[in-house]
Amino acid sequence: MPFILLTSLIVIHELGHFLCAIYFKVETDKIYLYPFGGISKFNLSFNEPIWKELLILCMGPIFQIIFFNLLIHINFLSHYYQLITIYNYTILLFNLLPIYPLDGGKLLNLILSSQIAFKKSLNYSLIISYFTVFILFCYMMTKDLSINILVITSFLFYKIGVEVRQKKYIIDKFLLERYLNNYNFKKRKSVLSIDYFMRNRYHLIKIGDKYYTEKEILKKKFNK
Repeated sequence: MPFILLTSLIVIHELGHFLCAIYFKVETDKIYLYPFGGISKFNLSFNEPIWKELLILCMGPIFQIIFFNLLIHINFLSHYYQLITIYNYTILLFNLLPIYPLDGGKLLNLILSSQIAFKKSLNYSLIISYFTVFILFCYMMTKDLSINILVITSFLFYKIGVEVRQKKYIIDKFLLERYLNNYNFKKRKSVLSIDYFMRNRYHLIKIGDKYYTEKEILKKKFNK
């Protein structure tokens, strides 16, 4: 029963992400289920409105909270109330840690990318992720170091490393989307290079005394 309850909470959490993605007609790439949570990956454009990605992100915790409130009101599960509560809040808090690619890490990246350049926000998110895992590991060592803690922290370090190795691909995908598609961004920004491109902004690139459009600069990049 404890395994069923834990797995159910994790599955419902990921189902929330999945159903919201379906509503927005976003293709699901993969859904990973682990003993301590899940990770959903979607083929969502990096240039889509931030609110859409934020809504998909929030639906996981929302579905989990609704499901939790249903579970605790089922009579034959009443003697599992404390266990269900612990599982629910552990999964929620763990997923909200600012560690990429957990929900908290994605949320951090969304907040940063709404204020600073996409490339810089991704770098900051990965640095903060490494730092958070290190602090988490040090904290758990002072409490109760076990094989489970070693497995979880090692797994998180590995997943962040995967994202670091894919960083160049992610940035190139962000730029290629802007080159191939015509987005209608309301806000405009003058920058010195493509490294300063932001989400939800149209950019003019200043080189010397001249200004160039995004298409002109990106055409030179992708034609090389």
